Amino acid sequence: MKRWPLHATERDLAAPVVRDVLAGIGTAHLAASYLAAMQRVLPVTFCTVFAVGSSGRIETVSAASSYGNTAERTAERYVAQRFDLLDPNMVWLAARKLPQRAQLWLGHHHASDVADPAYRAACYGDVGIRERASVLLLLPTGQRAAVSFYRSLAQPDFSAADFALLEAHAALLADATAAHGRSAVAAREAVSPAMASRLLVLSLREREVVGHLLAGKTAKETARDVGIELTTVRTHQYRAFRRLGIRTLKELLML
Repeated sequence: MKRWPLHATERDLAAPVVRDVLAGIGTAHLAASYLAAMQRVLPVTFCTVFAVGSSGRIETVSAASSYGNTAERTAERYVAQRFDLLDPNMVWLAARKLPQRAQLWLGHHHASDVADPAYRAACYGDVGIRERASVLLLLPTGQRAAVSFYRSLAQPDFSAADFALLEAHAALLADATAAHGRSAVAAREAVSPAMASRLLVLSLREREVVGHLLAGKTAKETARDVGIELTTVRTHQYRAFRRLGIRTLKELLML
């Protein structure tokens, strides 16, 4: 398990990569945008984005994979079982003294480096992940974030050239994640604090659907924007409403 500091420098990055990264800010597809961007320059299978606020509350969770919704399901387990309290990256960031200015690191570890067996199985063994390389961000205000890219057992280890590519894009990824966090805070402040905390009990897809409904979208518009069937939106909406203890869209908006 290794980490090393990064220093912000001016980089000439490919326009499609920058475009893909920025496209995810403020949307439910942050990790998917990051994954698409970095797959233009190196082979990776998963991407996760985890951000924790100064209070220790998980503020941003986004995940994407090259096959199906495996990463989303894994991220849901990460949140439900509070694996951020075991995640070597998040634990290390939480233990650091707050800096006077934003700090960046690159982290790398293999599945075998993870001590907790439940966390190792859920986030590595069960989904065939070999290793993770992460851009780590710590802000003076206490927010901390990890943008991670994963390689499967079928892929080679990250090389020095791969780390150089991640380092070149680290500032872009960190800035986009911080911007996304600010938009997420604004969205939470648009609803009552009680409602914001209740949304954390929902799955990632349920939160995504509810977010579209809160933004004034119809179920049909939500299905189109998310890229799923209308019946699937209705299913997620029903499950979300049941968990929130409400029955109608009017009740959701009243919250």
